[in-house]
Formats: sequence, C-alpha cells, structure tokens
Amino acid sequence: MSITPERKQELIKEYATKEGDTGSAEVQVAVLTERITNLTEHFKTHGKDNHSRRGLLEMVSQRRHLLGYVKGKDEARYQSLIKRLGLRR
Repeated sequence: MSITPERKQELIKEYATKEGDTGSAEVQVAVLTERITNLTEHFKTHGKDNHSRRGLLEMVSQRRHLLGYVKGKDEARYQSLIKRLGLRR
C-alpha cells in the first residue's frame, strides 16, 4: 500500500530540480501520485476500506494544491510535470 524507500529515491532522482532536492513541489507531486496509484489498486480488492479512502482523498487534495502552486509559479513547469506523470487536469 505504501511505496518502498527504493522507489521513493528513484522518484526523487527523476523529478528533482537540482542536486539534493527532496522537497520541491515536483518531487512532492510525484511521490503523492505514486501513493495515490498504489491506494487506487488497493481499493480494487478492498472496496469497503473507508479509513484508507479518507487518506486517499486527503492526498488527492494535497496534490491538487501543489499542482495549483506550480501552475501559478510557472505554467511551462506545470505542463511538463503533468505530462511526465500522465495526469489529466
């Protein structure tokens, strides 16, 4: 259900804007997207898990806010990010 530390490090390397970057909006959105994808798969077999569903909704909301921040700062960065992650927005 959660992502492995190795997978998280891969995402950080892939989406980091500079060396040692672990907290930029791009990295945060990438990690949230991975967690959201994993939880979505979890709900295909555990449909009544409402406690985790609440956490999923919070993650989706947080990702939406971060994407709004990136869009407000730099539209090109935003377009590049959603294209790389395969998000429809």
